[in-house]
Amino acid sequence: MPANHRPGLDDVLAAQKTLSGVARVTALEGSRYLSRLLGAPVHLKCENLQRTGSFKIRGAYTRIAGLSEGERERGVVAASAGNHAQGVALAARLLGVRATVFMPVGAPLPKVAATREYGAEVRLHGQVVDETLAAAKEYAGTTGAVLIHPFDHPDVVAGQGTLGLEILEQCPEVRTIVVGVGGGGLAAGVALAVKSLRPDVRIVGIQAAGSAAYPPSLAAGHPVALPQVATMADGMKVGRPGDVPFGIIKELVDEVRTVSEDSLSAALLLCLERAKMVVEPAGASPVAALLSEPAAFTGPVVAVLSGGNVDPVVLERSLRRGMAAAGRYLSLRLRLPDRPGVLAALLGELSLADANVLAVNHVRTDPRLGVDEVEVEVRLETLGPEHCAEVSRALRAAGYRILG
Repeated sequence: MPANHRPGLDDVLAAQKTLSGVARVTALEGSRYLSRLLGAPVHLKCENLQRTGSFKIRGAYTRIAGLSEGERERGVVAASAGNHAQGVALAARLLGVRATVFMPVGAPLPKVAATREYGAEVRLHGQVVDETLAAAKEYAGTTGAVLIHPFDHPDVVAGQGTLGLEILEQCPEVRTIVVGVGGGGLAAGVALAVKSLRPDVRIVGIQAAGSAAYPPSLAAGHPVALPQVATMADGMKVGRPGDVPFGIIKELVDEVRTVSEDSLSAALLLCLERAKMVVEPAGASPVAALLSEPAAFTGPVVAVLSGGNVDPVVLERSLRRGMAAAGRYLSLRLRLPDRPGVLAALLGELSLADANVLAVNHVRTDPRLGVDEVEVEVRLETLGPEHCAEVSRALRAAGYRILG
């Protein structure tokens, strides 16, 4: 459809037919933990289990399938740091179209490798997605390849909207749908599909606080570009809303909220531990919002886990941060006599308190120390805030002086 066309329910229904046999109907799983927290049923829409690991195949395939034969012969080009790249690569391969994908120089190696394995030619260019997108546009201009935008096209929005149709089919009693927002294609598509059939359902968009372009844009009434973006959620590192999704979100999304980096880390940890789901930070953003302010959401709630393509390095850092935010780490400084056996005795006390020692650091040269003293810093893994307090109490009861 034309780039300036406002998609409607008919377009989403047509996309659903196009995607039949291509995109998976992903599972809707209940979450007992979140349901207890909210006091109402909470379900997780598991798009992290979609083909290519995210919802992006829906919009990419719909867009490429709608190209003319002449456009297909010229090939397609895209720019992405990961999820859209993989969606375009697979969609193009399934449709027999040549694909070139520009990715930032620092894109995670697993995502670069996966994009190549799906059949696309990968070109590394630029440090941020905006630079990569500019290179893709230049390539389209010189070669005639069709640019497949990650969110700012009506076909893409219509394709993403099929997820909203699935939610209504799987959870007809839903009252609130919570969905992450980057450029806005997914939220716009879901809102378009759901509000057309169930205007009573509340749609809440979630953005990372360090990359939240929609709140100021909605306040201004038009897309506003952020001067900079900073978040661990790569899928949300978008500095300006797309024109097509912005108009739909402005009209149909009831609220856009923001979440902190600590909340994203805690949500990622919860998804892994409680739901047994590997989810990337952007995909965990709806869960972060539920954890941050559970009273703000009326159930039954469906939270969309939009993707699971997380770089192992980012996953490790996010889990550590999530554990720290949940009070699962404890760092203590103690002053001890500098003689044999003292450290062993301290470690014995920590063992009795069921604290797992992650690191020990000795300081002997601080001028505040006596000649027969040593300062020891221990970093511990605990079971939570209450356990942290128990460990500190046990050490004090054993005669240890905790400095901080």
